[in-house]
Amino acid sequence: MQTVWEFLAKGGVTMIPLGLCSLVGLAIVIEKFITLRRSRILIPEVVAVVDGLATADDVPLVLSICEKHDGPLPSIVRTALENRHLPRDEMKEVIIDQGRQEIRTLERGLSALETVAAISPLLGLFGTVIGIYRIFQVISRMGVGQASALSGGISEAVITTITGLAIAIPIAVAYNYFTNRAENLILDIEKHTTALMRKISSFQTIDYQNH
Repeated sequence: MQTVWEFLAKGGVTMIPLGLCSLVGLAIVIEKFITLRRSRILIPEVVAVVDGLATADDVPLVLSICEKHDGPLPSIVRTALENRHLPRDEMKEVIIDQGRQEIRTLERGLSALETVAAISPLLGLFGTVIGIYRIFQVISRMGVGQASALSGGISEAVITTITGLAIAIPIAVAYNYFTNRAENLILDIEKHTTALMRKISSFQTIDYQNH
């Protein structure tokens, strides 16, 4: 009985880029499972202090909590509070710029995952074409009666197609899952940021009235 390695080896040289695609896809999937955990992005301690921010006197506490954590939400909250004395429009621009940088971090690797899902079946098809070409070469030299001679090309054609689809299907599912997960996290971050901006605006109004 042939091993998995022997089975895959019959796919020929096309199995090398397919193998690289599978490794890249697996590495990104593992990384996104770790980095897109809800508790890692919407850090409970940060969310709690932002929700509990009631007066300008609470700002140092929120800043100290945010400095203890890395991630999109602490970074955006820290940026907003550090620029809270700017006019509302300028502060909004600063927060949006920081938000774009953090969104890029959340979505990092997803385009590569999409590329793997797209090219894997194409590589499988490429291997199929090579296998068929080999079959025609054998037929031209030996005729159609040499089944054993034809088996190499047939194996290459079938195995590369199977492998390409076997890589592309789960990777495509993972890409859609992580894209949706990232979008939901971004919406949650925007919700907390909008609430924070309202509080900062109220602080500015109170300061203006006191002066």
